[in-house]
Amino acid sequence: MKLKRQRRFEAEVSTSSLNDIMFFLLLFFLIISTLGNPNVIKLLLPKSSKSTHDVSKQPISLTITKDKVYYINSTPIPFPQLEERLLAAVQGMEEPTVVLRAESSLTVQDLVDAMSLGAKLKIRMVLATELNK
Repeated sequence: MKLKRQRRFEAEVSTSSLNDIMFFLLLFFLIISTLGNPNVIKLLLPKSSKSTHDVSKQPISLTITKDKVYYINSTPIPFPQLEERLLAAVQGMEEPTVVLRAESSLTVQDLVDAMSLGAKLKIRMVLATELNK
């Protein structure tokens, strides 16, 4: 006796696990996107008259001690002469950059004074920090 099957076998793709995969991908991208920009705190920053845009490969070091003594590459400079000495130090540089090394006990206004001086002279000012261990 020959028995014939009533139903034929058809190829099927099981899509029940695709919902779980899509859910995990969605969670993954949401978590990664929040890690991409962790500093979203808005602050009221001190005002400066100009901004800077230049970049240099040979930075000049401007150091400010807690006694407000200014040094350009280890040469002490009084604050009233700082503008002309900075201008002389960056003379002939294509893209002048000054690395500002300031004592942590200084006020924000002291930093803004030095950085606005750089903006006035069209010198890029970069604030140096110490690595937290």
